[in-house]
Amino acid sequence: MHILLIHQAFASLNEAGGTRHFELATHLVKKGHKVTIIASPISYLTGTSTLSESNKQMKYKGIEIFRTYTYPALHKSFFHRVISFLSFMMSSFLKSLSVCDVDIVWGTSPPIFQSLSAWMIARLKHKPFLLEIRDLWPAFAIQVGVLKNPLLINLSLWLEKFLYQHADKIVVNSPGFIQHVQDKGAHHIYMIPNGSDIDMFFPTDGGLNFRRQYHLEQQFIVMYAGAHGISNDLDVILATAKILRNHNQIKFILIGDGKEKPALLKSAKAENLSNVIFVDPIAKNQMAEALAAADVCIAILKPIELFNTTYPNKVFDYMAAGRAILLLIDGAIRKVVENAKCGIFVKPGNPQELAKYILWMSNHPDERKKMGNAGQEYLKTHFNRAKIAEEFMEVLECMNKNHG
Repeated sequence: MHILLIHQAFASLNEAGGTRHFELATHLVKKGHKVTIIASPISYLTGTSTLSESNKQMKYKGIEIFRTYTYPALHKSFFHRVISFLSFMMSSFLKSLSVCDVDIVWGTSPPIFQSLSAWMIARLKHKPFLLEIRDLWPAFAIQVGVLKNPLLINLSLWLEKFLYQHADKIVVNSPGFIQHVQDKGAHHIYMIPNGSDIDMFFPTDGGLNFRRQYHLEQQFIVMYAGAHGISNDLDVILATAKILRNHNQIKFILIGDGKEKPALLKSAKAENLSNVIFVDPIAKNQMAEALAAADVCIAILKPIELFNTTYPNKVFDYMAAGRAILLLIDGAIRKVVENAKCGIFVKPGNPQELAKYILWMSNHPDERKKMGNAGQEYLKTHFNRAKIAEEFMEVLECMNKNHG
């Protein structure tokens, strides 16, 4: 098969960001399939481009990657963000027209606009269209409050329903999404979750170099790694750091970037939070060293009911790295963490409760280690990336066979 993926936020292992699609594509290539990816040259995390012209068309690990024009002001405002999405929608569509001998077109959301490009290309090439749902956009954007314009809301809801109804098959990465997409008219739904690869999280030095770099050799490290956006509720971590500022052994490390990071930096400086360290985004192939330096890891989203449907990928990376987790997200992912016995649920939006459990974690090293080991074992059985990739490939092969 030749699979064409249109994905604005695609990242490989030497880039910062989620690498689900790179890992799935690598598995497909190893199994003898051809994968072409149309992606953006602008980092979804930082909003900047670090690519030279020569890297905008390349073959990496057997995957053909084309990076097409994207309006660069991704984090300037929601309006500019939409312009960025629309610019990639158009440029990816035009580039995809020149990709020959495609068997399946794979669209992924969010951003939802790129999936419209994928649907149009699939129909023009008379090939099946697979729609992958990684977030319930625009519902998340509406509940968070970033999507307010009634016209844009109605257009977005129409586009969402249209794509659900016209996809040949739909893949969701969380069981919490299934009811939503069914209610919007989706059919032929497959649940293929996020996951991780334990083999990617065996650091050579146990995180010692990372600790030395930030002079944290003897500190208790509380780490968050991921996007710094409005949905991530990182103000709660800063409020927790303020509560624990007199516990000199506890340090908070926030790794990543996003639209809210400048405001978070400003807030931490205004509160003189010397126990908080902000670290620039780290490529996936370097995350093993960073996570190994952590004593406990935080997964957090705003206390919004719809976020209870999610399976955040960072939780699975934390599990793969053998880190105990403090989870400030209720719902579907809470069931995973509690079934795995790999962490503690903390009421979302509650810095006092988070501070209490950080202190508990710092005083119970044996329990932390037990949680970390339990998470790794549970991930091997239920969320191993190789197994997930095999399931995903079976869906694609079924689509291709039925179409043929």
